[in-house]
Amino acid sequence: MKPDKGWQRRFDEPILLPNGHKLVTLMDAGNYVTKLPKAEHEAPEWQAAMEALILVATLGGPTMFARIGVMRALNRNVERVFDTSSNPYH
Repeated sequence: MKPDKGWQRRFDEPILLPNGHKLVTLMDAGNYVTKLPKAEHEAPEWQAAMEALILVATLGGPTMFARIGVMRALNRNVERVFDTSSNPYH
């Protein structure tokens, strides 16, 4: 069995989208980004994600780099909150 190459390469772990769909390959992720509304697509996080996807698809390297880019873009509006209520030492 030949390993996938280029845009057909699979992520080590699929990316779960908010709508329940999954991005399994670099091509899935690239298509997802290109179908975003223009304002969303032009956000710096999505531009960086697309650049990572292109670099991994064309030059090789770990798909984890592209996955991190897509995950950062997907979660760019999520505020991380540190919950101290469950820790009695603080």
